[in-house]
Amino acid sequence: MLRVQMDLFERSLLPGLRLGENIVSPAAERTLIGAIDAAHLSPFRFQGWLGKRVTASFGWRYDFENASFGPAEPIPEFLLPLRESAASFAGLPAGSLAQALLIRYDPGAGIGWHRDRPLFERVVGISLGAPAVLRFRRRAAAGFDRANAPLAPRSIYHLSGDARHLWEHSIAKMDVAR
Repeated sequence: MLRVQMDLFERSLLPGLRLGENIVSPAAERTLIGAIDAAHLSPFRFQGWLGKRVTASFGWRYDFENASFGPAEPIPEFLLPLRESAASFAGLPAGSLAQALLIRYDPGAGIGWHRDRPLFERVVGISLGAPAVLRFRRRAAAGFDRANAPLAPRSIYHLSGDARHLWEHSIAKMDVAR
């Protein structure tokens, strides 16, 4: 059983970025990690290149090999309570979160600078297992403006507005698995 627990503490680093902590209990986190590890995750593929992270898409998928978007297997039952919590945090109806992308970052894996595809208007992410750093940058006259958002295990973030559309984001390489 998934028990949602969220602190009243929220942080805002950039306009359009909301951060929260303790979206799930430690026990629920362990259960989710086990279910994610049991899912069929595959190496991330991008234009002939294999990434160090492994992924699985549900609901919808974006294929980076041929730039196509299409349906995927339905979001698994074990993720539906988490989707409810994520939607509540973001102030969205749960059904509007129609895609779930599972990503496991093993040691040495991260994700480079990017903006998510425009068809994904809002991005809600949940970090499990190990601390991570969500980095932001945007072009400025003298290079880049930068900001870092540390993500504790069991934390959540929501990108909309400026953080979603005017800033690129990345995940720093992980030292430990998750």
